[in-house]
Amino acid sequence: MFLDFFYLLRARGLSVSLNEWMSLMEALDLGLAESSLLSFYHLCRSLLVKSEADYDKFDSVFAEYFRGIESPEDLPEEFWRWLNQGNRERSLEDRPMPEEALLELEALLKRFQERLEEQKEQHDGGNYWIGTGGTSRMGYGGYNNQGIRTGGTGRHRSAVQVAGERHFKDFRQDNILDTRQFQLAFRKLRQFSARVEGAKTELNLDATIEATGNNGGNLKLVFDKPRKNTIKLLLLFDSDGSMTPYSLLCSRLFQAVSKSSHFKDLKVYYFHNCIYDHLYTTPTCRKGDWVNTDWVLSNLDSEYKLILVGDGTMAPSELLSPGGNSVMSLYNQEPGLAWLHKLKKRYKKQVWLNPIPREDWDFVYGSYTLGLIRDVFPMFELTVDGLDEGIKKLLVRT
Repeated sequence: MFLDFFYLLRARGLSVSLNEWMSLMEALDLGLAESSLLSFYHLCRSLLVKSEADYDKFDSVFAEYFRGIESPEDLPEEFWRWLNQGNRERSLEDRPMPEEALLELEALLKRFQERLEEQKEQHDGGNYWIGTGGTSRMGYGGYNNQGIRTGGTGRHRSAVQVAGERHFKDFRQDNILDTRQFQLAFRKLRQFSARVEGAKTELNLDATIEATGNNGGNLKLVFDKPRKNTIKLLLLFDSDGSMTPYSLLCSRLFQAVSKSSHFKDLKVYYFHNCIYDHLYTTPTCRKGDWVNTDWVLSNLDSEYKLILVGDGTMAPSELLSPGGNSVMSLYNQEPGLAWLHKLKKRYKKQVWLNPIPREDWDFVYGSYTLGLIRDVFPMFELTVDGLDEGIKKLLVRT
């Protein structure tokens, strides 16, 4: 039963095991789906999906497989007026569910067309006409979850509608990040915060409760020195050229970091393809709008955490040869790879975030230089999982 659905789930990347599928079959034999597609949807999700991160994948596959169960869009205007005017709230006791089994979709649609031809006026309640309330399988606001909803806000929506709304898109771990997700990920860097010298002015609530209990219930306040953020972050963006398709993504990252209050100090610079003698102060990478890379290495101490963002793809000469950045018409004293090693030596905590999907790193144009950069910096994909892994790498004590 539904073997094609099983194979489609597997083909779309959901790791559904044969044991899990057999458990679903047993549940169906026990009648746990209650002859309802919506109940079947929830039963499948409960038994086949191991993590909320895969809910969206499941919804997408479910909607794809069971597509076609839709509400007609071409109702006469008079029906929409009746439906919009006539929605009334009634008690559940007034709406006993019909006893007949779920109609096949083809038969249900045929009956719907017959009602359209027969009905000449607005109807509320009951179990026959297209209307609001009641137990009719056509209309909305009623208590029959085995029919066609037309208009209104479905309180008893079909499984395909529920799956098609994709409420769990933000749970996916392979999503490209938006600004809010960046901000949430960077909050984890607050673990670097430490207590600093100064007066004890910050109330420690847990310690106060414990001390008060130990003091026979008489209030005893406990204060600590305030925690101040001590994180210093150096963020370097690859800009222009092959990074143009990712400019919006990088802009979101920049906005999230700029609005963040998690850093004691933040420095942002730009480069084109690779680091050379200069780092640019604007994403346009214009000649003269720069600081010397040696100045950055000398003035930003080793306590800075380094994050580089780029695709790592370029001509090998741009990474391996002096004078390399011919695109910018600049002569550089040392090859880009040498500068990358200088950064790695200066900043003990560093990661490289790559917007190219991880599965393409070995095959994309420029994979050779991307591989060389991976030998220098730990590289992570610019997704929810990738950024989390990168943050964890910055948090590891050495």
